[in-house]
Amino acid sequence: MKKQNVRTLSLIVCTFTYLLVGAAVFDALESDEEKREKSRLENEEEAIKKKYNITEQDFEILRKNVRRSIPHKAGIQWKFAGAFYFATTVITTIGYGHSTPKTVGGKIFCMFYALCGIPMTLVMFQSIGERLNTFVTFILKHVKKCLKLKNTEVSQTNLIMVGLNMCTIVLTSGAAAFSIYEDWPYLDSFYYCFITLTTIGFGDFVALQKSKALQSRPDYVAFSLIFILSGLAVLSANMNLLVLRFLTLNTEDERREELEAAVAARGAVRLEGDIIVPNGNVIQGQPQENPEYSDLASVCSCTCYNLRARASEKKHRLLSRSPGGGKGAHHVQMTSMNSNRDQDLHSCSDDVSLQFPYQYLSRKRASI
Repeated sequence: MKKQNVRTLSLIVCTFTYLLVGAAVFDALESDEEKREKSRLENEEEAIKKKYNITEQDFEILRKNVRRSIPHKAGIQWKFAGAFYFATTVITTIGYGHSTPKTVGGKIFCMFYALCGIPMTLVMFQSIGERLNTFVTFILKHVKKCLKLKNTEVSQTNLIMVGLNMCTIVLTSGAAAFSIYEDWPYLDSFYYCFITLTTIGFGDFVALQKSKALQSRPDYVAFSLIFILSGLAVLSANMNLLVLRFLTLNTEDERREELEAAVAARGAVRLEGDIIVPNGNVIQGQPQENPEYSDLASVCSCTCYNLRARASEKKHRLLSRSPGGGKGAHHVQMTSMNSNRDQDLHSCSDDVSLQFPYQYLSRKRASI
């Protein structure tokens, strides 16, 4: 099994294991609190019904009206400022759920608007992330040159570390600002920033939802939109680096396998007949259904030695070979040819020319 397949299978197993661990942890942390909160709300509900003598039907109507009135605390949601804020949460896939279309036309337009806007926004953030990484690379190179470091190249690890620091700065500074504007605890503000920039968007904490901020605080509206867009750009730049790093690991594995295959192929000679290895042993080849014999064929050793015949040598050579279909070895007499002339047979993978000035007998010319 290839390493890429093993890695993919491992990622699937790790993801499901991560889900199981997360479910167990959330169950342990939140289930008891949920039961206590439910019991408290039921007790308060019964106390209100008894105090004001409200029936179950009237209390349900009151509950629905209270729930519907929550979005209007920020002011009119569908004026231009509120609509722009909503459109931003749509195309960035944050989707707080604090405000949703109610009309048929609004719902249909929202679907088509998201269908076109989400891919465009993803491509935009990816492009911005690439430009940010290029700018950071330029800055890091100049910093290394100013520090007179020997290695001025910027690695992916350097970019990832810078990206993580930038994300930390954006989250911490944004949390401080929202803590002041919204009067939230700092931890809740940091939680809101993290949920927003990761586009999870639970909607339990949403900015610009009180004191009619959409109409009365244009500076705060502008800050919120700039924070969302710039924060997503920084986060997408870091995500691009992480994805690129993962793809680089796959590419390195593929190149390593190709290199190993090339090295193995460089040391192998493939013959349609038998193979004579350097130590003199004969490896039997696969017999052909219709073998063809030629008067001039070649037998090449794996080391491709350059053999030259001397004029004084008139000796007969013996070549031991085993036919593809038989078991016993045969001795084929080989006589020397013109000693003053070398005959080039073929070149091997390492571009070494083989000189073999003897007459020989084999099935077909070797192919490398």
